[in-house]
Order: sequence, then C-alpha cells, then structure tokens
Amino acid sequence: MIEQLEKDMIEAMKAQEKERLTVIRMVKAALKQEQIDHKKEINDELLIDVVNKQIKMRKDSITEFEKGGRQDLVDATQKEIDVLLNYLPEQLSTEEVEKIIDDIFAEVKPEGQKDMGKVMKEAQAKLKGKADMKEVSTMIREKLQ
Repeated sequence: MIEQLEKDMIEAMKAQEKERLTVIRMVKAALKQEQIDHKKEINDELLIDVVNKQIKMRKDSITEFEKGGRQDLVDATQKEIDVLLNYLPEQLSTEEVEKIIDDIFAEVKPEGQKDMGKVMKEAQAKLKGKADMKEVSTMIREKLQ
C-alpha cells in the first residue's frame, strides 16, 4: 500500500489533480511525522493508522461544517475522505462486523459494561482498519446492555 501511495502521487502530479495530490501529500507528511514521533517503521499497518486518523479528523470537520451551513466545505472534505478510503483495506459489511463481534463475545464472555475494555481490545485486534471503530464500539455497547 505504501508503494501504491507513491504511484498515486506521481499519477496525480502528471494528471494535475490538485485536490488528490494535496491529500496524498498530507498522508505522506502525517506518515513521516508518526514515524519520527513514535520511532516506528513505515509499513502498511502504520499507513492504516494514519489514514484512519485523517478520516476521523475530516468526519469531525464535516460535522462542524454542517452545523455552520457550509455545504461547499462539506463537499470538499467528503472528496478528501473518498481519496483516503483508497488506502484502507476493504471495509467489512455490518453483518460481517456483527458476526466477528459475536465471535469475540463467545471468546471473552463479558458479564456487563465493566468488560467493555476486554471486548474492545479483541475487536481492535480483529477489525482495525476494516471497520469504523466508532460504530464497532457502539455495537458492542448495545450488545453489552
């Protein structure tokens, strides 16, 4: 996926796709920053973490733009999210996520809300990058009640 990021950047330069190029450069900069800050090796797992953070930031921005009635900014930010989604693994459907959560419940056997951390730890290991963890958390919380 790192190689794909490099190829896409060159492709965006040649095609003069300014918005796409800007997003790819932001991802590369965030990747490099993460590598320096945490002394991690740049690999696909780090790329997934960085892309997830970038998408989360943009979703938060969209919420604020909608409150302010700025549809132009909402549309622009959504286009950025669409570019970022190309660098994540195939997202699982809701049904697939529910099945994995059911499997985790069978393994962990939680007894209530106090076991939320145990369940989320397992879910994080199995679903990171493949599903929106905010939605996963909500699903787990509902199931625990």
